[in-house]
Amino acid sequence: MFYRIPRPVRYSLLVVLAIALITACQRTAPESNPVRFGATRQDCAIVQHLAGETCVPLHPQRVVALDSSALELLLSLGIKPIGATLSDSFALQLQQDLTEMTNIGQAGEPNLEKVLALKPDLILGWEYYETLYPQISQIAPTLLFTMEHSGAWKETFLSVAQMLQKQAVAESVLAAYSRRLEIFKQQMGDRLQQIQVSVVRVYPDQITLYLKDSFCGVILQDAGLQRPDAQNISAPEAQQQFGNAIQKSISREVLSQADGDILFLWTGENTLQANQQAQKALAKLKADPLWQPLDAVQHNQIYQVPGYWIGIAPIAANLVIDDLFRHLTPSS
Repeated sequence: MFYRIPRPVRYSLLVVLAIALITACQRTAPESNPVRFGATRQDCAIVQHLAGETCVPLHPQRVVALDSSALELLLSLGIKPIGATLSDSFALQLQQDLTEMTNIGQAGEPNLEKVLALKPDLILGWEYYETLYPQISQIAPTLLFTMEHSGAWKETFLSVAQMLQKQAVAESVLAAYSRRLEIFKQQMGDRLQQIQVSVVRVYPDQITLYLKDSFCGVILQDAGLQRPDAQNISAPEAQQQFGNAIQKSISREVLSQADGDILFLWTGENTLQANQQAQKALAKLKADPLWQPLDAVQHNQIYQVPGYWIGIAPIAANLVIDDLFRHLTPSS
């Protein structure tokens, strides 16, 4: 029976079905011609991207986001997609009303039938979908973006904005981000040089420190805040030492590396079960005798924050800034 077919096989069948539907219902120009779906070189722009060359509509009206990263980038540019892979936790964390958006499936497994039914004029997704690009790009012009690591979020934002002819919007958004941080610095004054900020994430099976060039690490740098030595490690150094550019795992024996004057901490997983496991791990950590002596614990300067601390675009970045104002500024 169908429910016994392995998940990857089911997904492959959906891809084949979507392609068959496209072939039957849509007549497109040959793949070698970048101008497709009725577009002309007057009403679309040829864009080079990760997966090749695409003629992107100058004023797309029906955009679909294949994943949460694409969705966050689009929302940060003022573009509200008609469809995306949605989750209640994503909408809640980013404080976005996504009720009018069609859910096209789970993260990593968009339902191509649903995408096809939406009749999009543009599709945006992360590099994860490169192997499916030949199929997806037959539905509508498709752009795939890449990102070296989360600390390159501003560069990625500007790159996607350029693909979508939204450079002016992106520059305005980043200028507003910088102005907010200047206000933060003014309110903090000399305290900026006196406070070390630690960032910790608790997984179900490990504790990690977020480093200098992570998404939140870049925001802390832009805010002028100091980091503990154990976390003040650049992406190239971290990649060489730990095989990961933005974070490193630590054992309970070296919990002192998680210490700081202020400690921001979060959990966040993709499933309810994993989230429950992460919460149990956090409770166990807080009860650990090696956790209790930390300065941040002793001075009650630990703040649990949502998963937007490892976002990808200005919406999440501004929510991180909200937390900095809330917990660090004298007026808070």
